[in-house]
Amino acid sequence: MKYKSVFDIIGPVMIGPSSSHTAGAARLGRAARTLFGQEPTWAEIYLYGSFAKTYKGHGTDVAIVGGLLGYSTDDKRISNALEIAEKNGLNIRFHEDEASTEHPNTARIKIGNEKSELELVGISIGGGKVEITELNGFELHLSGNHPAILALHNDRFGAIASVTHILAKYQINIGRMEVARKDVGEEAMMVMEVDQNVDDSILRELERADHILQIAKIVD
Repeated sequence: MKYKSVFDIIGPVMIGPSSSHTAGAARLGRAARTLFGQEPTWAEIYLYGSFAKTYKGHGTDVAIVGGLLGYSTDDKRISNALEIAEKNGLNIRFHEDEASTEHPNTARIKIGNEKSELELVGISIGGGKVEITELNGFELHLSGNHPAILALHNDRFGAIASVTHILAKYQINIGRMEVARKDVGEEAMMVMEVDQNVDDSILRELERADHILQIAKIVD
């Protein structure tokens, strides 16, 4: 097995006892917060497999909540995330779900406020690395290890071309891309992992493109 760097072996700089149960969990929570793009007032967190059995001892609960508060994996405030969330008016409930999943470190995170809500399913695959497998009912394979652009769009001819044309104009290279849809002609989700972080002005231009309904990004 080849490693790109020493950090692939020793894991990320982090708070907590486990790269899988703490750092990975924090990254899942932060991804949910980033994609939601608003201040959540409530969260329902469903834990499966190993996450469900050991989440209190391994700090998975405080890590996910720390991520929902926007903290990075090495932020010392993660240790007090539950208290900080309560102080900020973020109402959180944890659920130990016994349903079988393909990966033992799986979490389903539902967050929202009075305006909207978001549901994300992700797995922590080790070394602080994660994969987002579902977003608002769309099946994905998003690593979370690179900057990414997510585009909710109408399933129409030209939607993909309108987005890739704008990215090409700004010389933004797409490293990996996938499209998921619930049914022909309905809403679809375009996911693009790119080689660099994308400026907000470009995101606004993407949101004005043909057939695009909403744009979100994950920053590396």
